[in-house]
Amino acid sequence: MAGPICASPSPEALDYEILGGDTDQLENVVSPYNIKPWIDPAVLKLSHRIGRGPFGDVWMATHHQSTADYDEHHEVAVKMLHPLKEDQMQTFLEKFEDVFFKCRDLRGVCFLHGISILNGKICIVMKFYEGSVGDKMNHSKGGRLSLPDILRYGVDLAQGILELHSREILILNLKPFNFLLNEHDQAVIGDVGIPSLLLGMSLQKSDTIVRIGTPNYMAPEQWEPHIGGPISYETDSWGFGCGILEMFTGVRPWCGRSPEEIYRLVVKQQEKPKIPTGLPPLVENVVAGCFDYDLRNRPLMVDIYQAFTSSQNAIYGDNGWIGLESGKTTDENVGNCAYTEWFLSKDLLQVGDSVRSRKSPNSCKAENMYIPQGTVVGLDTDGFVLVRVHGIHDPLRVHSSKLERLTSGFAAGDWIRMNTADKKLSSVGIIHSIDREGRVTVGVVGSETLWKGSYSELQMAESFCVGQFVRLRGSLVNPRFLWPRKKGGGWPTGRVSQVLPNGCLIVKFPGRLTFGEDDTFLADPAEVELVSFSTCPGWVKKYQHLEDFHWSVRPLVVALGLFTALKLGILVGKNVKRSKQKQPSTPKRRKSTTASAQGEDQGLDGLNVGNPAWLPSSVANIFTPR
Repeated sequence: MAGPICASPSPEALDYEILGGDTDQLENVVSPYNIKPWIDPAVLKLSHRIGRGPFGDVWMATHHQSTADYDEHHEVAVKMLHPLKEDQMQTFLEKFEDVFFKCRDLRGVCFLHGISILNGKICIVMKFYEGSVGDKMNHSKGGRLSLPDILRYGVDLAQGILELHSREILILNLKPFNFLLNEHDQAVIGDVGIPSLLLGMSLQKSDTIVRIGTPNYMAPEQWEPHIGGPISYETDSWGFGCGILEMFTGVRPWCGRSPEEIYRLVVKQQEKPKIPTGLPPLVENVVAGCFDYDLRNRPLMVDIYQAFTSSQNAIYGDNGWIGLESGKTTDENVGNCAYTEWFLSKDLLQVGDSVRSRKSPNSCKAENMYIPQGTVVGLDTDGFVLVRVHGIHDPLRVHSSKLERLTSGFAAGDWIRMNTADKKLSSVGIIHSIDREGRVTVGVVGSETLWKGSYSELQMAESFCVGQFVRLRGSLVNPRFLWPRKKGGGWPTGRVSQVLPNGCLIVKFPGRLTFGEDDTFLADPAEVELVSFSTCPGWVKKYQHLEDFHWSVRPLVVALGLFTALKLGILVGKNVKRSKQKQPSTPKRRKSTTASAQGEDQGLDGLNVGNPAWLPSSVANIFTPR
């Protein structure tokens, strides 16, 4: 039974007692908060701690309820959070109030009694459950669960997560010890999204890091959501996949690794946990899809629920898996398109939709604009649709994976510029979804979650893709992210190596020799401009752009110049030598018949008397010793 809820009492009427360091001693204070699911701390008495997590401790407590008709005590679990800053407590309590009323009628989620403050710490009071999936794993051989239990719990958990997602609640902390078991051995979600309630908040201790989840189960975008986000429903798919793998193997993902090592492996190196063999094909495919680095390619919880439901009666025999119901399997090249089926299933086409040819991933332009714009007039078999294009009489039969839906000129994946000005957010982002009424969700740098609004607040922007060269705009003084500088003080040019779901660019500088240092930098798409040979004025700028392709370009050019100069020098030397050899020889002097002439010649040649080689043969014989 839920605890007593105050109906908007006035501040003067909110006299209650907060438990101090000793739970038996009470201090009279006045509450500054006006919270409907409030529980008077005087009716709570902590017993002993039963768990510890990244956001606080879990205590066993006694909840005393007393009315004119009855007086009773019953056990509850109290999640005591780490202390928040005073100015942020009211914000948290207001967020919790919204979640509290959204969760009251959900079956797959733990029952919430309310919230209180004990010893200056926020305490979430919930129903006490005898155990969790994690506890059951600890008492199982090898820490593993049987396949039937995994499939059964998977269905329960997927259904509970779906209920929370339908109320726009993100959990972000899915793990076996948060999968509670009720009296019917059914799994329920034991965390109602505490990490999402703590978004943007900080603890009293400045040296304490607030992570949005438990490191071993955190998706890449959870580590730095304002940079590599946004966090979304697909973020919970990653955590769900981690929990299923742990049930099957008995080992936590990245077991024994520190949070810093997990960050490096998951975020920097994009490592994925190994999917073991032995799972039904549908489950294996959907779990593998949970670990796609780009959250847009992951399955939604409805896909996961269908896969587990279809595989619940699966039996492995000599002829393979039997008893499997039909279901979707992931195929990275569905319809010869490089998108996962999970990505394509998030926006199924209907008759009357306006469509155009779909661009390839990481491509700025469609390789073949077969359909610049058309209208779906029929749904065919095997995923094909009939599209009517202006100027063509008969409808075209096209696979749906080749098309994307247009609404008011926008489609999912388009780069846009937002008209609203917010210094915390980038002005450029990527559309994640746009419904047929024009409601849009956008991933944008600076926002931890998806920005939501109307298409009328957006305009088309220049798109970026992998392989392009970019540099910061020359007028920029203080960029959002650190960027290297040239020796002269200008901004160097880098190459886009990856585009994150919120449009954040990961840029490398192949033109810089770093000697093992990390040459990866981030860039706000609103702060950069494209660089290409066509935009470089003059041959000097074009050569400088060529140097940006690789650090070895300049040494190669220098070596090539030296080699060319050497070859040219050798060639010139050979030509000079050859020209000397080809010059005509001086004609020999005619012998004089007069004595005076002979004496004159002998006088001239007397300088070389010691070297007969310089004398005519007849004269040389005279001076040759015998």
